Amino acid sequence: MKRIAIIGAGIAGLGLAREIHRLAEVTVFEKSRGYGGRMATRQSQSYQFDHGAQFFTAKSGQFESLLEPYIATGHVARWDAEFVEIESAKIICRRNWIDGPPHYVCVPQMNILAKQMAADLDVVLQTRVTQIVRMDSHWRLFDQNQVSLGDFDWVVLAIPAKQALELMPESFAGLGVIAAKQMLGCYSLMLGFKQALPLDWQAAFVSGADISWISNDSSKPGRPGCYSLLVHSTNRWAEQNLEADQEAVIAYLQAEVERVIRHDVTSADHVALQRWRYANIERQNGANFLIDPDCRLAAVGDWCIHGRIESAYLSGFGLAQELRPDL
Repeated sequence: MKRIAIIGAGIAGLGLAREIHRLAEVTVFEKSRGYGGRMATRQSQSYQFDHGAQFFTAKSGQFESLLEPYIATGHVARWDAEFVEIESAKIICRRNWIDGPPHYVCVPQMNILAKQMAADLDVVLQTRVTQIVRMDSHWRLFDQNQVSLGDFDWVVLAIPAKQALELMPESFAGLGVIAAKQMLGCYSLMLGFKQALPLDWQAAFVSGADISWISNDSSKPGRPGCYSLLVHSTNRWAEQNLEADQEAVIAYLQAEVERVIRHDVTSADHVALQRWRYANIERQNGANFLIDPDCRLAAVGDWCIHGRIESAYLSGFGLAQELRPDL
């Protein structure tokens, strides 16, 4: 049975692992202490924020099939939000998501889907792979202390493109493709209030400002009742300010929120900021995954397709079908 190392316990890596773990000896290495990558939730006192991905949709049969059992168990649920589009501080469109295709969230936290997907897998958390070295017919992985993590027939990188570029051996045929991928940053501003703001909507797409998204995260299924407002900056503004002073970033984004919603947010009981260096990528043209059969190296991720949770899953799922004949 072949040994396969997957680096990254996000949806792409876990989706791949689920498809092949009965055909090979699969080990998933994750540098963080948890699963899910940008499917992340932060809790502080009584406030809870999905400070990464806000929701997801399912347009493919493959992803719908993955979600079905988790919908049945209540780990995935519809978020039928009152949704608005705001342009230059004016609401220009309004609709309720109950009237259209499902918008899903995980319950009670966004990373629960990844946790459930990892339940039957061999996942090694808090382990950063820093080197992949060719050893005769195998690849040997090393951690940050130069300790060997074992030998593997195949190595798959399921991490952001920039990180994959830094780690992938130079022999990989798709190195130039990875180098051309441009993932964009984002700031997540988390605001918790003792009293709910007088907004008659739960989710908003924003244009004409340096913020792109506002949502009442406490309106999502299975969340605590304390009013939690989550704000995403635009990718463009984040890219220009990734190294800016964090307090200055908070002050500026708060001012943008006030300008857009026309309510004071300085009374927030809780204020926090998350910087995502690799948050999003525009729709891509090309393969859903990268593979070099001669070297037995591959890479997957939403950055192969589009910055969406479903795209991450489809990338890993596609590679799994490609690998099956070799396992």
